[in-house]
Amino acid sequence: MIDPTRSLPLTEGFITVKDDLPVERLAAVEGVKPKGVVEVRRAMVGKEILMLHVFREKGLIDPVHKHMDHETVAYLIRGKLRLVIGGKEFIAGPGTSWIHPVGVEHFSEALEDCEQLEIKSPPTKTWVSE
Repeated sequence: MIDPTRSLPLTEGFITVKDDLPVERLAAVEGVKPKGVVEVRRAMVGKEILMLHVFREKGLIDPVHKHMDHETVAYLIRGKLRLVIGGKEFIAGPGTSWIHPVGVEHFSEALEDCEQLEIKSPPTKTWVSE
C-alpha cells in the first residue's frame, strides 16, 4: 500500500525528455542526509511504477538506509559507484544493474560522477528536495 504522504502526481502524456525535466537536488533520502550532491529528475510516474534519472557527483556518499514500502532496481549509465547491499560490496560500472529489495540496508559512494536510472515500485517519493 502506498503511503499517500509519499505519493507523486502522475506524468502527463506518454513521453518525457530528460533535458525538459526539472532537477531536484536532494536534501535527504528516507530521512538520511546524503554527503555530497545528488540530483534526480522524475522521468516518468505511473500508477504502479516510477522512473528517475539520477546524477551523483564524485565523492557523494549516500549513507546506509533501507526502504520499507517499495523495491528499487537501478542501471548505471556512466561513472563508477561503490555499492554495499545487504552487507555485500560491489563496484558498479556502466551497464551494471542492481536491486534494493524491501527492508535491505544499502549504501553507495560515487567514485566518479555517475548517471543512472532508478525504477521504483510502487512509485514512492523517498526523498526531500532542497
